[in-house]
Amino acid sequence: MGVQDIIRFLLPKEDHFYDYLEKQAEVAHQGARALLAFANDEATAEETSTRLRDAEHEGDRLEHQMEEALSLTFVTPIDREDLHRLASELDSILDSTNHAMQACVMMGVTNPTEPMRKLARLIETCTALVAKTVPNLRRHEYGAIVENARELRKLEKEGDAIFREAIRALFSDAGGPVDARVLIREKTVLQDLEDAIDACDQIADTLTNLAIKHG
Repeated sequence: MGVQDIIRFLLPKEDHFYDYLEKQAEVAHQGARALLAFANDEATAEETSTRLRDAEHEGDRLEHQMEEALSLTFVTPIDREDLHRLASELDSILDSTNHAMQACVMMGVTNPTEPMRKLARLIETCTALVAKTVPNLRRHEYGAIVENARELRKLEKEGDAIFREAIRALFSDAGGPVDARVLIREKTVLQDLEDAIDACDQIADTLTNLAIKHG
């Protein structure tokens, strides 16, 4: 047992750090549900962009609270570097989904393509799993963390396959030439959606490392 572990055992626990992470995970999932509404033709791009912008602002606020608390706290429940990394990765989900919707509004994507819809559904599934998994840190349920992290990695691979096939189709000559504006527009949105799934995969790696370190 290291010195920091002994100190953590003896001093009161600062569990509010878990609160920040769990709230961030839930806000990321709320943003993903807003994105899914657009993918399901239940909301316009402008409406979805507004909801995601609000969610991103809330995520930024929670991340700033985490950073301020880290600067004021000597003993944290897990290493401060790990807390900061996880908070940053959770924020990246919202950043990427917000960027995707900003691109849709700016470039005139009013009807998402089928690959966009598939990636949006995957993002909602991934963020739901992230929101389910993060509270296991507080409960020290490391086996569940590892199991869910494996599922997140499988979902990331599925998202990667969808992204690659969509990009291949955009550049394929089979359907005839594609307008350069359409190519740029669709590639930009697809990349942002893929980045959101990649952020969930990075969270899976961080959570697995924490489970190994503390389990």
